[in-house]
Amino acid sequence: MALDQSFVGRSYPPTAPYEVGREKIREFAEAIGDPNPAYTDPDAARALGHPDVIAPPTFAFVFSYRAAFAVVQDPQLGLDYNRVVHGDQRFAYARPVCAGDRLTVTSTIESVKSLAGNDILDVRGEVRDASGEHVVTAYTKLVARAAEED
Repeated sequence: MALDQSFVGRSYPPTAPYEVGREKIREFAEAIGDPNPAYTDPDAARALGHPDVIAPPTFAFVFSYRAAFAVVQDPQLGLDYNRVVHGDQRFAYARPVCAGDRLTVTSTIESVKSLAGNDILDVRGEVRDASGEHVVTAYTKLVARAAEED
């Protein structure tokens, strides 16, 4: 059954604040194999004009996926999570994520489409710091595969 088009534009409450820690950034940079010293050395980050170490660009997924998952779990939306695959992810930055940031994410359903029996859901997550300033926008595409016929 196709998802309801009336959900386009629906926003969800902001997430609880996520506090970005140096160690989390270091672990993430290590996990993706990126040796950039701005991710691990506060002095290197400050030399580049940042207040503390910065996170690799894809680090935003660590906290933004939770907000997108809240959309998926909305029982009124009716998305069958057992059939969902991650279709795409991208980020548009206003500034880098820095250690010490306290970030919240507000998700909005951008589009709902059906294609060849698959439901495609685009979710935009607006990430703001504790002062309310925009940091990054996370765009997530989820695809609920068509149910298999018996």
